[in-house]
Amino acid sequence: MNVNRIDLNLLVYLDALLRERNVTQAANQLNLSQPAMSNGLRRLRELFDDPLLVRTSEGMTPTERALELEPVVREVLTNIDRAVQPRSEFEPAEAHRVFRIMASDYAEATLFPAVLAKLREMAPGITLDIMTPSDVSFLDVERGKVDMVINRFDSMPQSFHQILLWKDTFSCVLNASHPLLDEFTLDNYLDSDHVWVSKTGMGVGVGVNPDDVQRLGWVDSALDKLGKKRQIRVFTRHYQAAMTLAEQNDLIVTLPTRAAQLKRDNPRVVLRDPPLEIPPLELKMAWSPLLQHNPANRWLRKLIADTARELDGQAPTL
Repeated sequence: MNVNRIDLNLLVYLDALLRERNVTQAANQLNLSQPAMSNGLRRLRELFDDPLLVRTSEGMTPTERALELEPVVREVLTNIDRAVQPRSEFEPAEAHRVFRIMASDYAEATLFPAVLAKLREMAPGITLDIMTPSDVSFLDVERGKVDMVINRFDSMPQSFHQILLWKDTFSCVLNASHPLLDEFTLDNYLDSDHVWVSKTGMGVGVGVNPDDVQRLGWVDSALDKLGKKRQIRVFTRHYQAAMTLAEQNDLIVTLPTRAAQLKRDNPRVVLRDPPLEIPPLELKMAWSPLLQHNPANRWLRKLIADTARELDGQAPTL
C-alpha cells in the first residue's frame, strides 16, 4: 500500500467506528453527519480491501482484519496527537489574537452579544472579526482561513465538523397600525404583501426566483405544502433591514423568533405567531478538520456552544 494514499482522517474514522461498532454513534462522536461517516467507511473498505465492519444480528461486527488494525491505528493516532500537541494549553486570559468568524446577521445579533460579554471577562485580549456569508467560501473554511462559520446551511462539505447550536421557531413582525392585527388569519396573511429575508449557507448570493419555492426556504415551503403562496414584494438578506421595512410599511416579515424578539420593546411594531405551522430552523456552527484539535479554536468553540446552550434554555416566547 502506498502511504501517500492514506488520509489520516480515515484512521480517525476507523478508530471511532471500531470503538462504537455503530456508524451513527461514531459520527456523533466526531461531530460528523451520518452520510459523511458512511462515506468514510466506504473509503476505508477500499483502502484496506476488506469490509472491516459487517452487519450481523449483534450489530456491526469487526472483521479479523479490523481487529488486527484496531491497536495499530490507536497507537498511530496517539503518537500523532502527542506530536502535534502544543507545549502549553491555550490560556484565554493571556491570549492576544483575532478569530475570524463567518456569521449571518441573525446569529450576530442573537448569539454574539452574550458571547462577547463572556470574552470581555474571560479573554479581554481576543478580537472577533465577524464576516458576512458573502465574504467567505467553503474553500476558505476548508483551508482554515476562517476559524468557524455560524449560520443555517442547506448543505455542507462532508469533511467539515459541525454541531447544532439551537433550533428556532418563526414569528411575524408587523407595523403596530397594520389593518390585519385583529384578524391575523391565514387568508389575510396571504392577501398581504411580504418581505422575504434569508441568507443561508455562505458565498456570493444570486438573485432570487420568486417561483422557485424550494429555494425560498422554510416559510414558502410550508405554504407550498398547503397549496398556498404569499405575495413577496421585497427580497433581502438582512434581518435588521427586513424588520425596519415592516416597521415603516404595511409589509409583513416572517422570520426567526429570536430575531423578531429584538423588536419586542419597539412600540411601532407588533409580534404575532404565524397563522401556519413552519418547521423550526437549525443554527449550526461548522469548522475545518484542520482546526479540529487547535487548542484556541477548541476553547472558543466550546464557549460559543455553551453560550448557545444557555440562551436556548431562555428560549423567547411571544
